[in-house]
Amino acid sequence: MKLFIAQTTPRVGDLSGNVQLIQQAMDKAESARCDAVVLPELMITGYPPEDLLQRPAFMDAVQAATQSVIAASHNSCVIFGAPRRDGSGLKNSVFLAQCGKLIGIYDKQFLPNYGVFDERRYFAAGTGESYIFIINGWRVGIGVCEDLWHDELAARQAVLPCDIWLNLNASPFQIGKQAEREALVARRAQAFGAPVVYVNPVGGQDEVVFDGGSHVIDSQGHMLMRAPLFEPWSGILQQDGMGDQGIRGDDLINPLPDSMQQLYQALVLGIADYVLRNGCKQVVIGLSGGIDSALTAVLAVEALGADNVLGVLLPSCYSSDHSISDAEALVEKLGIEATTLPIADSVSSVEHTLSDCFALWGKSAADTTEENIQARIRGVLLMAISNKTGRMLLTTGNKSEMAVGYATLYGDMAGGFAVLKDVYKTDVFDLCHWINRDSEIIPANTINKPPSAELRPDQKDSDSLPDYAVLDAILRANIEERLGIDAIVARGFDQAEVKRIVRLLQLAEYKRRQAPPGVKITARAFGRDRRYPITHGFWE
Repeated sequence: MKLFIAQTTPRVGDLSGNVQLIQQAMDKAESARCDAVVLPELMITGYPPEDLLQRPAFMDAVQAATQSVIAASHNSCVIFGAPRRDGSGLKNSVFLAQCGKLIGIYDKQFLPNYGVFDERRYFAAGTGESYIFIINGWRVGIGVCEDLWHDELAARQAVLPCDIWLNLNASPFQIGKQAEREALVARRAQAFGAPVVYVNPVGGQDEVVFDGGSHVIDSQGHMLMRAPLFEPWSGILQQDGMGDQGIRGDDLINPLPDSMQQLYQALVLGIADYVLRNGCKQVVIGLSGGIDSALTAVLAVEALGADNVLGVLLPSCYSSDHSISDAEALVEKLGIEATTLPIADSVSSVEHTLSDCFALWGKSAADTTEENIQARIRGVLLMAISNKTGRMLLTTGNKSEMAVGYATLYGDMAGGFAVLKDVYKTDVFDLCHWINRDSEIIPANTINKPPSAELRPDQKDSDSLPDYAVLDAILRANIEERLGIDAIVARGFDQAEVKRIVRLLQLAEYKRRQAPPGVKITARAFGRDRRYPITHGFWE
């Protein structure tokens, strides 16, 4: 069997564009005289189509697009995913078409309903009446994404005689996920006694990034092929005889990047596809001289090019000389355009306007209100530039800050896309060190100086928060591992500190609901993965 594997870049709702991608893969497979070409899950619609699936006009267009692919099929069987209406509800299906005819359909059996997945809202589960399809005399097993993870289904499939298994996926990136996928596929291939082909798409879709990583593992659990992560790819797998003998692949085994490189590539791809697919070409970033805005700028330049990134320095009366000089050094290193808009006069004007009201209410003493005015004036100016120029404003706050509410609504939270929304502060530091591994791109002083919002004299983040290593360890335990206060304290953390951090996390939910979307890189990202009520009566 000669199989063309297409790790491609579908876009949600772009039916004509997705059909064109399928057609390109079909043409290449036909030219190479392949028996079949396999593409990702829900290739026709992109993933996840969400409530588009509930619009009759959309499903009518999906059906027409699916039929067009079937009609265009030739000698190479095309195997692709699309939603399908039938009498028992909508199905997440795989279509097999050859020589202009539909030769088989498989319906996904296990519908994930956790994290970013919400498939039971839309789909009915398949019945599992047919797993094996005959293509040019070869016995080909079919499964879809979550199907592969269920031992019950795998046990039923393992007794079926099969030459090769194909698993069509739409599996988002998260740190460490590729290693989990490959370990699972190796176990399944050994159980099935046949090679398993895992096909995954590439591209950013709102918060989610699909990282590719398509691969093939033989019946002994050995890697035969691995596509590169975060880029479109295609390859040909040829099986000359029954079993694993003679299997060979084009491009063979691409190396698996280390965790920092994967994180970097995921954030870059997330920026590029969110900005460009939403009709923008350029971005604007507020540069404070701090580490978060510096990292955001580096990622934006990698994603969009230096000519498409504008940095704006917004010094206040509390901004240190080194913050300004660090931001200027970054601008020079990256070769981006920059402008400086001092905000001291604007802050004074707003404070003067409010002073009589505050005095009347007995609220003249300065507090966080005045700090927030500074952040909000910066937000006003940055959004004005965004509106006037059509540049998307990239928000620079990280997950640690968003977790405990160390961010200002309508101030530093303003923007269209929050690049570091799911990146803990300790990972921000690690990623900056990784970026500087060969030469200094981010100024060393930006990385080494104590973090500060610089909203009052000599302010440091440590005035309000524990050391970020401690803060992140507590947050990871509570958010990612879902551990309670007692379990976290048992790891050696101060009980009062843990209680305070967990309470801050709960109190800040209303802010996170109003935050821009951002790239998901952990298992429990705010928004799609972690969903808590704003108004509730339970406090641990």
